[in-house]
Amino acid sequence: MMDRREFLKTNAKIAAAAAIAGTLQSFPATAQEQKVSTREHNKKPVSLLGFGCMRLPMKNGEVDMELTGSLFDYAIRHGVNYFDTAWPYLGGKSETATGTLLKKYPRESFYLADKCPTWLIESPQDVDRIFDQQLKKCQVEYFDYYLVHALDQGRYENALKQNIHANLLKKKEEGKIKNLGFSFHDTPDVLEKILNNHQWDFVQLQINYVDWSLQDAERQYNLAVQHNLPVIVMEPLRGGNLAVLNENAIKVLKTANPNASAASWGLRYVASLPNVLTVLSGMNVMDHLKDNVSSLTGFRPLTSKEQETLERARQIYMSAGAIPCTGCDYCKDCPMGIRIPSLFAAYNTYKTTDDSKKKDAFNRYYNLATRNNSTPDQCVQCGLCEQHCPQHLPIREKLKEIVALNKEINRV
Repeated sequence: MMDRREFLKTNAKIAAAAAIAGTLQSFPATAQEQKVSTREHNKKPVSLLGFGCMRLPMKNGEVDMELTGSLFDYAIRHGVNYFDTAWPYLGGKSETATGTLLKKYPRESFYLADKCPTWLIESPQDVDRIFDQQLKKCQVEYFDYYLVHALDQGRYENALKQNIHANLLKKKEEGKIKNLGFSFHDTPDVLEKILNNHQWDFVQLQINYVDWSLQDAERQYNLAVQHNLPVIVMEPLRGGNLAVLNENAIKVLKTANPNASAASWGLRYVASLPNVLTVLSGMNVMDHLKDNVSSLTGFRPLTSKEQETLERARQIYMSAGAIPCTGCDYCKDCPMGIRIPSLFAAYNTYKTTDDSKKKDAFNRYYNLATRNNSTPDQCVQCGLCEQHCPQHLPIREKLKEIVALNKEINRV
């Protein structure tokens, strides 16, 4: 892991590079407009804040169209023009909801991103079938940004076998895809191979101030820069974890700026990288959306002093020992019905909560996670969850830790 001196040195370079507006230009909005800042791609302005549609508001098992519609409307009124959905999001319901709610807006007024579910492609015909279904679900004739979804070494091998990239290039030639890229969850070496082997227009990476060193997002970002590819950032707040942190880390940030949320620090961190085109955030609560819009309106990169403050908060947060789970739910199909992300949330709540409140906080979240009567001690060690985890977490071992923690604090 990068030490403090190296972290600060690297991020001083980031701040300096962003300040002189490197590969992509930033256009701050006026106070009167209150529009999210934009960066240019292909001579068109793309909002620095992108709306991630993986975690839309739900009601009775369906997307809450009224609430989601109000979120979309607010975002668009304030300059957000990039919307990101995918085949598996919300059990296949995200694409339909996103397309339906964007339908009332002129097609040229927004950018829509969707993704090819690599793990479902068993023949070249599957690419065509799924792509055509996605166009219909989203009610569009083309995608502005289309990605090969969640590539790692295994999925990349399948993509090669099924000739996915060549198939999608044809769709780009036909005008059905304007920009072709991929999202990525693996090591920098695998990323470099994928970048070298194919022609891409952009790449989507998991970048935040924890993963900059934890998952070597720094090298991944620099590889994209070397290939002159704009970067779409996913998980800038690590599934919301960096929006809450822990009490002592929050104190550091609040002392530096009482009016800034923890989330705003995380968004500004990644937006300070000059090759970042847009920062995706899953915003299913209006207050979160408003805060994110405010954070990236009239955008200013983090200063060197702010970088030092954020590093102090990062060190405090990391020392708490939370599980670096983003809550993506890719592991949710556990054969025993164990709700893994919810259990990890209970564990992380315990680790990051003030001592006097730890037990009650853990039990509240643990009881919610096990209300279907599937407890972590029922894990059969099949390892399916770990095969699907984009963070490559040792899930089975962590479940054992949660079992032990529950026994320790509740004497069961």
